[in-house]
Amino acid sequence: MQLPYSGDGSAPASKKRKRKRNNKTKTKSDADAHLSQEHAVANENNFQIHSSNKKFKFDTEEKEDVINQKNNDSVEKGNFEHHEEEDEGEEIIEDAPEKEEQVEERIEDEEEDEDDEEENKIKTKNPRKNKDKKKHKKDVELAKKAEQLLEFRKELPVYQHKDEVIDYVTNNQVTVVIGETGSGKSTQIPQFLMPLNSKSIAVTQPRRVAAASLAARVSEEYGCQLGQEVGYQVRFSNITHPQKTKLKYLTDGMLLRELMIDSKLSKYSTIILDEAHERTVLTDLIMGFLKQLIVTKTRRDLKIIVMSATLNAELFSKFFGNAPILFIEGKMFPVSPFYLSDSSEDIVDTMVRSVIQINLAEQEGDILCFLPGQEEIDSCVTVLTQVAPLLPKQAPLLVPMALYAALSPAKQAKIFEKLPARRRKVILATNIAETSITVSGVKYVIDSGLRKVKVWKHQLGLSTLLTTPISQASARQRAGRAGRESAGKVYRLYSEKVFSDSLPKQQESEIMRNDVVMPILTLKKLGIDDLLNWSWLEHPGQDAILSALNTLYSLGALNDSGKITPLGYKMAVLPLQPQLSVVLLTAFEFGVLSAVIDIVSCLSVDNLVLNVGAANGELRDEVNYKRRQYCPLGIRHGDLIGLKEYFNYYQELSAAGNTGELKSWCKDLHLSYKGFKNVLKVRQQLKQYMITTIKQDDSIKREERDEQLKNLEAQLGIVNLNNTNDSDIEDELKKPLDVPAVLKSFLKGYITNTAVGMPDRSYRTFNTGQLISIHPSSNLFGKSNLDAIMYIEYVYTAKGYGRSCSAIELGWIQEVAPHILGASKINVHD
Repeated sequence: MQLPYSGDGSAPASKKRKRKRNNKTKTKSDADAHLSQEHAVANENNFQIHSSNKKFKFDTEEKEDVINQKNNDSVEKGNFEHHEEEDEGEEIIEDAPEKEEQVEERIEDEEEDEDDEEENKIKTKNPRKNKDKKKHKKDVELAKKAEQLLEFRKELPVYQHKDEVIDYVTNNQVTVVIGETGSGKSTQIPQFLMPLNSKSIAVTQPRRVAAASLAARVSEEYGCQLGQEVGYQVRFSNITHPQKTKLKYLTDGMLLRELMIDSKLSKYSTIILDEAHERTVLTDLIMGFLKQLIVTKTRRDLKIIVMSATLNAELFSKFFGNAPILFIEGKMFPVSPFYLSDSSEDIVDTMVRSVIQINLAEQEGDILCFLPGQEEIDSCVTVLTQVAPLLPKQAPLLVPMALYAALSPAKQAKIFEKLPARRRKVILATNIAETSITVSGVKYVIDSGLRKVKVWKHQLGLSTLLTTPISQASARQRAGRAGRESAGKVYRLYSEKVFSDSLPKQQESEIMRNDVVMPILTLKKLGIDDLLNWSWLEHPGQDAILSALNTLYSLGALNDSGKITPLGYKMAVLPLQPQLSVVLLTAFEFGVLSAVIDIVSCLSVDNLVLNVGAANGELRDEVNYKRRQYCPLGIRHGDLIGLKEYFNYYQELSAAGNTGELKSWCKDLHLSYKGFKNVLKVRQQLKQYMITTIKQDDSIKREERDEQLKNLEAQLGIVNLNNTNDSDIEDELKKPLDVPAVLKSFLKGYITNTAVGMPDRSYRTFNTGQLISIHPSSNLFGKSNLDAIMYIEYVYTAKGYGRSCSAIELGWIQEVAPHILGASKINVHD
């Protein structure tokens, strides 16, 4: 089988950028900072790069040939085009030689990785004395390490602009910073400002792993223990000190929650919005709130810094009243791009063969591969793990590693580990590695040109997960990963024509493709009613806002006048999507809160039930058979009840203290052991939030609130609301499961995610009449005689599927939401 590669190899013209400050303009050329205009030379093992008007032969070896003929050096040939282009990158987490072990050790301890039982091995006879000695020794080590790292920091491009950064921030309330690849802006700029701030500095990140990794790195550079002067706050972990922490890295969601409690953000003197180019819904919302603080002169002392890695600076500058823009050059080596002449439908196969070819042709440098999602990543890891030992011995041994957001920070940190000689990392990642993480040693990038995003379909009234092409800006970001430390190469598994003609220049922002139910509820909770004229960085449109208002009204969060209801206030407090908030609050009314919290916690953890994949049908059938043995109720009622049964068995084994059996059980059923540990964390968090929600409910009298708190204690099986850990697992497991009440609770939140069974054995959605099928991963897959189904998520591949499905009765719909039958697009009596 041949990989066809082609193209003309022409190079785009260099671009120029402008530096703007207080209406004064400076110009500079950054062409030298980007990809080299020189062509690469010929390589070993039949890799040939010719002039820009000729073709590059990118030879490949079939996986079957590799497996069956270990020493077969024959490769099949395809034509690759070599083309030099300008690259625009993003600042990375600068790595010193000691970083990998430090980051892994410190984050792994905080995240309670699978080997956390080792933490209890060290014991001392004189705890206080030993503690003081250890602290002093640690402080000395930290100071010495910080001194060593200072020389490294001074070499970063942003360090050369230290005085300029301080000048910009001192003289302007808002500053926009554009920092290219390797500039060091995320680690250094906050440290520049620490001596100038009497209050704390907050640095937002779109992803948990970035917040945790950056905090770990900066704490080393600053010479303190992680969680003291420098800390981080993400879901499940608050590694900060209430008095000592002056610099806090946190996710944008955590800062938004702080905004809902303290709209002035009183404890911060500086807010830094990092990775602003990613344009998440939460970051856009935060910008709107910050602008209001400036316009209303509520916080004259607050400094705001918007940091981006791409040239969309004008958008941010104009939004904040023509704020000055500071450009910081990056440390970027030339990266040579190559294109396939034809795209491949089997992206996993093409990716694997490309990795093998690079491994046979190049003697040093790690490989970073960008794939759309976990399923493709896991498939590549499996194949490469099987193939690696069978490659010729003269080639480095491939060590495949997965990297996606669902992995714990401790697992993600393993990609920083140094490997022995003659080993080559192959990091298979989603776009989490595009900007949030940089791995030392990467010289080759293979870009699938794809990513997975959720898209809201107004006409269908639902979100769907789609695999879509990336933007040109993202393609350049990905290529930049190969030029961090030396000249590199990027292999794009699509043609140059696709790059120039089909890929959009910039990615569409989340707020333009997602539903805005949560943002609208947040605004309503904060008393903002003029939604159309609010300070949107990018207006989502009237249709999107009206759709969100209708959804919130149907959920009971808004009244007939569009004002937020007491239920809406409670929904806004809970750290969940509005639908799941309604589910929990309804479950409390129905007396099944404990069971529903367990299920919601399972739903809140990504990839708890692992996808076996269609490629291995025999293994899939074996795993499905084993799973059915542990969820008899789930086979009958669906996936939500099945999750509860899995969780019950996990608790039973966990209570018995048999960790080995527990891990073995998870492995056999392809369930995530680490995922269940996160379920426990979410569970405790949701219990605490429910307690807080009831305690702070001012819409009811004190006597009624006290009665509800007693009811809450009874449902959660606890005797003290200040300690949510005191419930008895055995007592919980003995409670009979009220399946109808549990499913009705979910139905209240997901009433629009319902479909009725038709005479032809198909299912059609209630609200739009669209055809929908039960996803093959569901316990209900193959059942076509159900009266109706409810699904938590809608995905579209070859056709529309409902995921996390449950069997429901038509009468429940009439009971929970009688209005939907009247508004249905189909005749449910057919």
